[in-house]
Amino acid sequence: MIILPAIDIKDGNCVRLVKGDYSTAHKVAESPYIAAQRFADSGASWIHMVDLDGAKDAALVNADLIADVAKSSGLKVEVGGGIRDMRSVEYYLSRGVSRVILGSAAVKNQSFVIEAVKSYGESIVVGIDARDGMVRAEGWLDNSEINYIELAKRMEDVGVRTIVFTDIEQDGTLGGPNLNQLDALVHEVSCNIIASGGIAVIKDIINLCELGVYGAICGKSIYSGSLDLKQAIEVSGKLEV
Repeated sequence: MIILPAIDIKDGNCVRLVKGDYSTAHKVAESPYIAAQRFADSGASWIHMVDLDGAKDAALVNADLIADVAKSSGLKVEVGGGIRDMRSVEYYLSRGVSRVILGSAAVKNQSFVIEAVKSYGESIVVGIDARDGMVRAEGWLDNSEINYIELAKRMEDVGVRTIVFTDIEQDGTLGGPNLNQLDALVHEVSCNIIASGGIAVIKDIINLCELGVYGAICGKSIYSGSLDLKQAIEVSGKLEV
């Protein structure tokens, strides 16, 4: 299982939110560049980056900064937030980003997802963010009538190979990942599942490894010190399923 430390960008700063609430944003690192370097020093091979302003505004707001952090870090980077058209996908992938995450587009514009997958294959990841099992969009501000597993199956059917699943109620809480929802998802689709939301301690990493998920995104736990990134990477490597 791969560990993806998270860098969320708002107003150019590296911040964390609680349950996706923008009013809870607080700065957690001196800069995205310093955070990325620390992750690299701890042995990370990937980072998960999100343009929070972009997610809310449906546009690439911090894209230049994110692309520059990706380039300077030397790490593989996946990026989400505000990616709504092929030009945005091409912007990131042409600047060294390894994977782009389509979130709201998966709910509202499936034809775009299909086009992106046809053009870029496994470089396209779909982010499914849910509250009480129902998918949210537009920076988690919009409700939908789609269950997270139903959307995952639709994405699998159009060729998506990797899904980032976030339980919004757990995100930024350090309350542990939603193992029940993740377990159901792993058994319902053949896609690689990346768990996001609530991961706090090494036991959470062990539990996710045992579920057979492909990856785990860790944000607040690393910044708060409840999870040692180097240890998490070592444990996840030893427990490879």
